[in-house]
Amino acid sequence: MLRVTVKSESAAAAGTSPTPALLPAPGAVLELLKPITWFPPMWAFGCGVVSAGVPLSGHTLTIVLGLLLAGPLVCASSQAVNDWFDRDVDAINEPHRPIPSGRIPGQWGLYIAIVWTALSLALAASLGPVVFAAGVVGLALAWAYSAPPLRLKRNGWWGNAACGLCYEGLAWVTGAAVVLAGSMPDARVFALAALYSFGAHGIMTLNDFKAIDGDRRMGVASLPVQLGERGAARAACTMMALPQFVVIALLLAWQQPWHAVAVGALLAVQLAMMTRFWRAPTAANALWFSAFGVNFFVIGMLISAFALRAASSPATTATLPLGVG
Repeated sequence: MLRVTVKSESAAAAGTSPTPALLPAPGAVLELLKPITWFPPMWAFGCGVVSAGVPLSGHTLTIVLGLLLAGPLVCASSQAVNDWFDRDVDAINEPHRPIPSGRIPGQWGLYIAIVWTALSLALAASLGPVVFAAGVVGLALAWAYSAPPLRLKRNGWWGNAACGLCYEGLAWVTGAAVVLAGSMPDARVFALAALYSFGAHGIMTLNDFKAIDGDRRMGVASLPVQLGERGAARAACTMMALPQFVVIALLLAWQQPWHAVAVGALLAVQLAMMTRFWRAPTAANALWFSAFGVNFFVIGMLISAFALRAASSPATTATLPLGVG
C-alpha cells in the first residue's frame, strides 16, 4: 500500500516534518470553551435577576459581570474540563476536536481549564459571598462531572443532576444575588430555581439519546442505557413536566393567576409534543423535541420569574414564606 505524507511547502523545501504548535491558537481556545453552550446559564441568570423583585437601575455593571460569570467563565470552564478528561474518548469518536486534533497541544487543555476556573472564582468573590458560594458549588460540580475519581457523567442520574443544577439553579440564584448586592435571595427564588433545575435533568436526558451506542460501548450509564429508550423517554418527559405543574400551583398561591395560565399554556404545548416522543422514543424525536419543545420550557422560566417579580417588593424580599404572595 502506498502511503502519502503531505507536508507544508516550507517544510518540504527544507526536507523536514512540520513543527508541532507549542501554543494553542485563539480560535482553538474559543472552540474549546464552546460559546454555544453559554446560553442556558446566562438565560437562567437573567431569570434570577428578574425574579429578585428589586429595581434594576444602578445594577447594569453587576448584571453584565454576572452574565460574564455564568456563561463565558463558569460554563466555559466546565466545557474545558470536560474536553480535557474526555480527550482519549474524543480521539476515537471526535478526533476533530481541539485537544485530540492537536490544535490545543500538550497540557494546554488542562491549563486553560484551571485558569478559567481561577478567573471564575475571582470574579465570583468580587460579587459577594452568596455569588461566591454559588460559584464554588457550580465549579466543584463541573470538575466532579468530568474528572476522576467521581466522573458523575458516567451515571445519568448523577451527571444530569449536576448539569441541571449548574446550568439552571445556581445560575438563577446567582442572578438574584447579584442585584440584591450579595444578600440571600427570597426563599421563593430558591424554589423556582430548584424546580427548573429538576426539569433540566429531563432536558439533559434528551441529549443523551444521540450517544446511546457510544455510551454502551464506553460503559457510560446514561438513562437511555439504563432504562432503555422508552423508559428514558418517559423519565425525561416526567421530569420536565412535573416541576412545571408545581410552578403553576406556586404562582396561583402567590396570586399571579395570569402568569400561571401562561405557564400552563406553554406546558400544554410541551405535553402535546411529548406525546410524539413518548410513542416513538428515537434519537431523531429526542433531537426534535430538544430543538423545539425545550423552547417553551425556557420561556416559562422567564414568565415565572416575572410572576415572582410581580408578587415581590423590596420590603418583603427574603421574608415571605413560599405560599404567600
